[in-house]
Amino acid sequence: MSRSEQEVLREALTHFELMLDHAHGDVMDQLVVDAVCMRLSAGLEVLNRLDACVRDELFGDSWRLMWGMRNRIAHGYLLVEPAIIRRTLDTDIPAIMTQIHRALTGR
Repeated sequence: MSRSEQEVLREALTHFELMLDHAHGDVMDQLVVDAVCMRLSAGLEVLNRLDACVRDELFGDSWRLMWGMRNRIAHGYLLVEPAIIRRTLDTDIPAIMTQIHRALTGR
């Protein structure tokens, strides 16, 4: 059964919200890094289910970089540096979540 765009966006948003909850811990702690990376990867996997046109509309050229981050986590887990994760949490995730909220509310 195919899921609607709204369902996919809500699921991704849930992963990112849970990720931010995990991030309240010490992002230099490997357990916290692991939890954050797993939710980040899961959220990006969910967004990959969107129609490519919708993804492009929401994230533009950033999608390629976002998917690259997912690949880095999935295929080179030990190579993900906590400082990069912290920057992603502080800079990129708020923008991604804003785009998802806009898509969900039609604004």
